[in-house]
Amino acid sequence: MVKKPDLNSSSQQELAKVEKQFDDFAEQISQTTFDQLNKAPKQEGETTAQISQRDLANSRDVYLKPYRTVGCQDKFNENYREEYNFAKEYVQFVADNKEIIGENIDMWTKPFAGIPAEEWKVPVNKPVWGPRYLAEQIKRCYYHRLVMQPHTQMGSDGFAQYHGSIAADSTVQRLDAMPVSSRKSVFMGATNF
Repeated sequence: MVKKPDLNSSSQQELAKVEKQFDDFAEQISQTTFDQLNKAPKQEGETTAQISQRDLANSRDVYLKPYRTVGCQDKFNENYREEYNFAKEYVQFVADNKEIIGENIDMWTKPFAGIPAEEWKVPVNKPVWGPRYLAEQIKRCYYHRLVMQPHTQMGSDGFAQYHGSIAADSTVQRLDAMPVSSRKSVFMGATNF
């Protein structure tokens, strides 16, 4: 560990104050539970996947297949067969990459034990057909952003009150998958204008 530099008394006091703030912040972060993070409000971002009904009707059907598959030696538990059959059904969705707009999504899936791991390359901003578990995994791609609030904030967790900087969080959707409906609107009629 690095030795602390020799400082005058006022600098030493400031350094001790900063160390205490870092320690308090680390303690707050370590006490944060996953349930508290999930209660955070979702941050609304712009959706880049704006597809008109005409483009949907004229688009050709693109069916995704795994780019690469890595086998599994585990045996599949037959108690989960019904859930697996539901999860592997092909659904139509539009994927959206909100972090790197326009870049295709490259991800691995392994929805159940005993099933091979699969790598998928999913094009964004166009309707595609893929297994339900792939669309659900894309939908679950989010993260929690921790930010520092001003020093005037005061918080409490039911046991104690905290004065000073409080780490507040928000949830940011990194990737998204929206279902596509090929049904025409009842209000638009058969011609869509």
